[in-house]
Amino acid sequence: MPHSHHDWQRLAAELTADGRAFIDGQRQAAQAGDWLDSLNPMGGPPVARIAAGTAADIDLAVAAARRSFAAGDWSRAAPSERRQVLQAIAAGLRVHAETLALLDCLEVGKRIDEALDDVEESARLFDWYAEVQDKWYDALAPSPPGVQASMRHEPLGVIGAVVPWNYPLHNACVKLAPALAAGNSVVLKPAEESSLSALRLAELCEAAGLPQGVINVVPGHGHQAGEALGRNADVDAIGFTGSSEIGKRFMVYAGESNMKPVWLECGGKSPHLVFADAGDLEEVADAVAAGIFTNAGQVCSAHSRLLVQRELAEPLIEALCRRAESLIMGDPLDPATTLGPLVSQAQNDKVCDYLRLGRDEATLACGGEPREADGGRLFVEPTIFADVTPGRRLFREEIFGPVLTVTPFDDEAQAVALANDSDYGLAASLWTCDLGRAHRLCDRLQAGTVTVNGVDAVSLQTTFGGFKQSGIGRDYALAGMQKYMAVKTRWIQY
Repeated sequence: MPHSHHDWQRLAAELTADGRAFIDGQRQAAQAGDWLDSLNPMGGPPVARIAAGTAADIDLAVAAARRSFAAGDWSRAAPSERRQVLQAIAAGLRVHAETLALLDCLEVGKRIDEALDDVEESARLFDWYAEVQDKWYDALAPSPPGVQASMRHEPLGVIGAVVPWNYPLHNACVKLAPALAAGNSVVLKPAEESSLSALRLAELCEAAGLPQGVINVVPGHGHQAGEALGRNADVDAIGFTGSSEIGKRFMVYAGESNMKPVWLECGGKSPHLVFADAGDLEEVADAVAAGIFTNAGQVCSAHSRLLVQRELAEPLIEALCRRAESLIMGDPLDPATTLGPLVSQAQNDKVCDYLRLGRDEATLACGGEPREADGGRLFVEPTIFADVTPGRRLFREEIFGPVLTVTPFDDEAQAVALANDSDYGLAASLWTCDLGRAHRLCDRLQAGTVTVNGVDAVSLQTTFGGFKQSGIGRDYALAGMQKYMAVKTRWIQY
């Protein structure tokens, strides 16, 4: 049975969280003895004290990962053995779903139903890569008589993973599941705001049979633990999700150390194109609202730019304002809440700065104010700005909050030009009943994923990643695993 608000509050009060690092199978404080507080966006005492790891802790974790990789218990395990362990990790996630969801809810203000969905999606990641283990094959190449030429995928070694706070557990699993499936050992650095579910995940992985040292989690500040991981010359690749600004720094760290590959999933300013032949306007409005207000807009692929054919602009804005005004701000532990708080005071201040800027650059259609709800002070009304022109900061910059901009267009060529007028290219969605237009725009839009008559489609079977400053490389599907592997050609003459 689903829990009530009271039930979730009781479970949260009973929850204890261990913020120590997880290195070589052991929980331990940071070498320097420093701690940072994990703060609940709804206020109150810290959720936990988190070990503030530094370069010394990263070095210990990387050394443990290297030893485990060289030992071969995981890196050279039979595919069927790895499959069983990955499936056991998925099962463990489901058994402990409530605890993991509560940790994310308390640390970052994620609504409890969304947090539970994230746990299930994380389990499916491990299930999917488990099934891949003994069901995909390396390639034999055409070769001359007396020669067998093959191309074989091998694990790289030690993978450094750095993830943000908006989907704490799920982002960790997006990196961990394919890196582990490829046979690597991993050092994970979670965000300062959200370390607890990743630390608990590491324990569940070893309980499921992952050999000691294969997974290590070192929390801490980005400029200390994160930079140290990026610069460590015994790390063979970096998988990063976060801002484009920090992603660029990891490219520098790699260039100044051992030239390790850096796979980046970074920011976005995704366009949502709506043509006059879109069909049911209410269905469109539901999708547009979901594309920007989910997770309080704190989503890398959030569809924060609505581009709408001029004759539909006014009725669509009216429909969207009705939806925005119907959202219920409140305690993320309350199943009735439909819009949770922003993650931190710093993020709240940033979004409020954009609200003030928007009044100068555009027309406020609805929302636009900070709010308090259920005792929490980090809420922002779902906000829509109309008449936003290209070149304005509101049109170009990633806000990472529940703020939608609306820009009208007159024809298809102008719609494509507006959509592509961005430093980012993570995702795009469009609505049309014209099949020819759908195909044309899928070709012309500069985005890693283009969704037609829907919004922000993601699946384990299809890749996710961006063009331009939205990143390098792809998550999900086989590509998500193969980027953590090296392809070796074997040329055998007999």
